[in-house]
Amino acid sequence: MTPRVLLIVAGVSGAVAVALGAFGAHALAEAVPPERLETWRTASVYHLVHTLALGLAGVMGRLGWRTGAARGLFLVGIVLFCGSLYALVLLDQPLLGAVAPVGGVAFIAGWAALAVASWRERPDDAP
Repeated sequence: MTPRVLLIVAGVSGAVAVALGAFGAHALAEAVPPERLETWRTASVYHLVHTLALGLAGVMGRLGWRTGAARGLFLVGIVLFCGSLYALVLLDQPLLGAVAPVGGVAFIAGWAALAVASWRERPDDAP
């Protein structure tokens, strides 16, 4: 995925993160138990934070930094971690929570990959 396309994906993901956060705060507040609402909030916060990280990696990619691994890992993390938590709340299937740690590992690996890309290509090396 090119950095440009990734920035478009990050924009859409940010809009979806805000919409899902609002949905949880308003529509789900009375419909699910408080612990499930907290799970939704966790998914929303991680979704938005990692959407910003995805955008940062996309901008770095447009500047010529090799952030492809970080970009992919952040995207996988959003889908697996946040997606599984959203699904857990909506479907009330606790088994879906077992997918979240895989997404969490993807987030951690994405941050590590971003650090490696930054280490290898210092700002004075960027085009």
